[in-house]
Amino acid sequence: MNYQWYPGHMTKSVRAMQDQLKLIDLVIEILDARIPFSSRNPDIDRLGNGKFRLVILNKADLADPAVTALWKAYFEGKGIKAVECNAKAPGLAKSLKPVIAEVCKDKIERDKKRGILNRPIRAMICGIPNVGKSTFINTFIGKAAAKTGNKPGVTRSNQWIRTGANVELLDTPGILWPRFEDQTVGMHLAFIGSMNDQILITEELASDLIRFLRKDAPGKLEAYYHIAGAPEGAEHLEDSVLRQIAASRGFLKKGEEPDTEKASAQTLEDFRAGRFGRISVERPE
Repeated sequence: MNYQWYPGHMTKSVRAMQDQLKLIDLVIEILDARIPFSSRNPDIDRLGNGKFRLVILNKADLADPAVTALWKAYFEGKGIKAVECNAKAPGLAKSLKPVIAEVCKDKIERDKKRGILNRPIRAMICGIPNVGKSTFINTFIGKAAAKTGNKPGVTRSNQWIRTGANVELLDTPGILWPRFEDQTVGMHLAFIGSMNDQILITEELASDLIRFLRKDAPGKLEAYYHIAGAPEGAEHLEDSVLRQIAASRGFLKKGEEPDTEKASAQTLEDFRAGRFGRISVERPE
């Protein structure tokens, strides 16, 4: 299966973001803590050139904490402040306000020298689809100001939002890039739901996920579904696992045949929700 998704509205979204850059002090890039490499849009490096930068490793509650610590060190080694968070948890503004002030201290000092006090820091919130940008904004300001949804492509236009914390946030649509040179990147994005599931072959994606889990998180899948799994080298290994998952969940077609398509969709949903435990898909080099 070819992992690729770049709907037409994303080109328009990038242009709209470029138009706002002259107003921006800080670029806050929201990444998925499970796949920080694959969830980094290379276009955002270009857009954020010359701006203060902050990386938010969102959904850290779903990722391996030891691996997330390695990612924080990785980004900070590149001169980019990185903070892990769960965008649904309260207290986000309280914890992040001093971090934003630290990252933008040069801008704040310049304003003071010019006699400008308490001018809001204008921050662009950006990232790939379904990474939690709107949830982050809503939790930060303590109310539902940005539209959210458990699927990619909910936000379609830029929206300025006042926070009451001396910070103004620009909510932007999730953007991918036109072509994934490495199909592993596309596969990892599909794992976490940052691509439109309707263009994907669910059973193939679930099979790729099963192969990853058996290698990098052995036993997690079997323990959650209470199945035996399949021995290494078994023929049609992934199909065997999906058939066991279908049987364990009662997903049966006529004639008591396991419904592997339903089992595939359930496996993806359970992984995305963190039901197999805290699993990081990628580690820093």
